[in-house]
Amino acid sequence: MRGLTFLLIACWGATLLLPAPARAQQVQRCITPQGGTVYTDQRCEDIGAIDRLPRGGPSAAGHGSANLYRGGCSRTLSDLVYQITGAIDSGDVNRLSSVYAWNNVSNAAANRILTRLEAIVERPLVDIVPVRPRPPPVYDESGTMVDANADGYYPQTTVRQRPVGLRLEQTLANGSTPSRTVFGLRRNYNCFWITL
Repeated sequence: MRGLTFLLIACWGATLLLPAPARAQQVQRCITPQGGTVYTDQRCEDIGAIDRLPRGGPSAAGHGSANLYRGGCSRTLSDLVYQITGAIDSGDVNRLSSVYAWNNVSNAAANRILTRLEAIVERPLVDIVPVRPRPPPVYDESGTMVDANADGYYPQTTVRQRPVGLRLEQTLANGSTPSRTVFGLRRNYNCFWITL
């Protein structure tokens, strides 16, 4: 019996000497001082850049602490992005669902939506990109269409169109496989809400 106890203690001690399993690194999207974009598994500050997304802390994006509940709704798109980022960073599906437009959603649809929102908050966030509407076709002076803009390439204009959605760039649990979700935007009660 004493030999068995000694053997168990020796095996347990040997497991403490084994290296810890490697964790997948979170991909960061950083902005360089020249305005370029860099994707890295290091902290943005370590490579002389800044984080593109507003992440927690009392000074982030001029907001209060990310852990405190903020009453009201998102009156600006930047506030909505801040709320989405905070919900995903904290893995809080309730916080993400608080900015969802639940009007006219059935119980069955709500369950499906919550399942999708749960999957979203479990994935690391890389970036949130505005989705703009496709520009209208281009016509010449005679009224003939010269470009239908079907390829997505169009001449730059001075008028920026308002976003119609937000595209979440994330990675799966392995830290390298990309995942993309597009939220629609809805304006209601003078606030911005997301839809799937």
